[in-house]
Amino acid sequence: MKILALEFSSPQRSVAVVQDGLDGERLVLTERVETGIRSTHAFGMIEAALDAAQLEREQIDCLAVGIGPGSYNGIRLAIALAQGWQLGSRQNGVKLLGISSAECLAAQAQSEGIFGRVGVVIDAQRNEFYFARYEISDSAWGEVEPLHLTGLSEIQARLQDGGAVVGPEAPRWFPGSRAVIPRAATLGRLALGRNDFITAEKLEPIYLRETNFVKAAPSRTL
Repeated sequence: MKILALEFSSPQRSVAVVQDGLDGERLVLTERVETGIRSTHAFGMIEAALDAAQLEREQIDCLAVGIGPGSYNGIRLAIALAQGWQLGSRQNGVKLLGISSAECLAAQAQSEGIFGRVGVVIDAQRNEFYFARYEISDSAWGEVEPLHLTGLSEIQARLQDGGAVVGPEAPRWFPGSRAVIPRAATLGRLALGRNDFITAEKLEPIYLRETNFVKAAPSRTL
């Protein structure tokens, strides 16, 4: 299966083409990365990745999207691109996968040789963080504390028993932590082991805050 992976949830945005290789090997054909700019040249990154992989759009079997948590604008952009792609390709039936960017971070930490009990931290703004913990070895990883929204002091208390801390901007708040970025190439490798495909309208970002709506006061006639 040929997968186009989009990971726009952090300050570093990336696009990758991944496919099954010989003997079950998961092969990254190409990856394109942007860092340090506010806007994302998404279509240019996609075209560059496809060109480097020598593939046409019609040859992509699946789109894998990092659905956060993280940069809300980046995640929404990736979702919109994937939704438009699927809706515009009904004939060849491209599949969609939404994958947690926290899971992508855990897999990325493993690929960078970070093992043991690992806390994944993502800035949630408003002095809060998205936090999850994983047990990672050189051959496997698994979630031991599910992703949730919490404050700085609670994370510090939970880390008293040791273990590594990783995240796109983790060193800003946690001395000794590692800056690890969710990468599209890693997202694509995760997607090769998944089959929980969804339709375009069901692709949504991970957003753990409750949405509070304030009803506007009725207009007054002057």
